[in-house]
Amino acid sequence: MEKLCHVNVGKTVVVKQLFSKNLLRERMMALGITKGTLIEVILKGPSDNLTVYKIRDTLIALRKEEASLIAIQQIKFNQYYKGE
Repeated sequence: MEKLCHVNVGKTVVVKQLFSKNLLRERMMALGITKGTLIEVILKGPSDNLTVYKIRDTLIALRKEEASLIAIQQIKFNQYYKGE
């Protein structure tokens, strides 16, 4: 299963599963990281240890070790787009 930490800048993915536990899991859920959430990769730091993600219209930075606990699925944008 692919992890969020391996996604390239500019890609949008959907959360499939969280592998975090206890306080970290609660923090991720409080930030809006739940199954089905769309996440866009905005910027990766120089050593790829810190990455900025757009989650529910909010920019959130996660460490690589945190992002590795989020299983994702690559999507095509129109798969989730509900245009009028």
